[in-house]
Amino acid sequence: MKEVPNLRKGKKGPAAPAMPRSVPASGQESAIPADRPSFPVLIITGLSGSGKSTVLRTLEDVGYFCVDNLPLSLLSPLLHKVIPLHGEGRRVALVMDVRTEGFLKNYARAFRRLERQGYQFHILFLDADEGALLRRFSQTRRQHPLADQESIAQALRLERSELEGLRRLARRIINTSTYNPHQLRKLILAEYAELDVRERLLLHLMSFSYKKGIPPEADLVFDVRFLPNPFFVEELRPHTGNDPGVRDFVLTQPETREFLDHLYGFVDYLLPRFQEEGKTHLTVALGCTGGQHRSVVIANILGEHLSQENIPFTLTHRDLAPLQEKEA
Repeated sequence: MKEVPNLRKGKKGPAAPAMPRSVPASGQESAIPADRPSFPVLIITGLSGSGKSTVLRTLEDVGYFCVDNLPLSLLSPLLHKVIPLHGEGRRVALVMDVRTEGFLKNYARAFRRLERQGYQFHILFLDADEGALLRRFSQTRRQHPLADQESIAQALRLERSELEGLRRLARRIINTSTYNPHQLRKLILAEYAELDVRERLLLHLMSFSYKKGIPPEADLVFDVRFLPNPFFVEELRPHTGNDPGVRDFVLTQPETREFLDHLYGFVDYLLPRFQEEGKTHLTVALGCTGGQHRSVVIANILGEHLSQENIPFTLTHRDLAPLQEKEA
């Protein structure tokens, strides 16, 4: 069984065989600059219908620089442009396959030339049984790129034959026959995501005013209008939930303390499960009538709780007056 290289930061898998190299005949290849970092490039290839788009979207969600169906002639210019922009370790993932004219004839020479310039390639080959691929083409009603004058079954066999050489160079082969998109996504996250599991979820907290509507991007919405309202306390009315007096008023209410106990437990229960399921974005919205007092306090205090748990997040008070938010 083929060993699986682990690409996650800080963990090294078994060494994989290098791609075949050839010695330059004329010495015209440019030397590798001493300060130029080696640059890992993930090439995603394989049979049509095997899940390449799912893999690419998954990697893009966790910070890879991704390009689909890149012409081979643009590979070298792209990498030379990407290195100055993302030279601090951001990985690149490119889907390259039979859709690109000339790819199968020229990829080995192009890869060898770029390897001599200091680039590192990791070829991920996606495979699947013919029956599974035929079912997927039937369900999606997509056309196979080689099926101009042939049946899809014939096109798949031709494609498999033409990709055999590239398959032999792959450092990781995944047969996706028994994977649905969700399962394939989880596998790719487990093997290729650079981030720790808890860092893969972009968590955003938001306070809002019900008068201006529920944020359309909200995944979870909590209505805190049942809490006592500082708006009806004359000396607190001009201030916002960022003011210590308003904060103390809201947080000292028995209803608030009981609500926060439930809220912390609920959020603490949900977040790990969203992370395990591969969710990459989660917006938690907390609303009150005007979006100035109660929702601001509760969003702030929930953020403090998450900070204590070392969970990264961003915080926005959507309907807080800009001047007040700046002063706070």
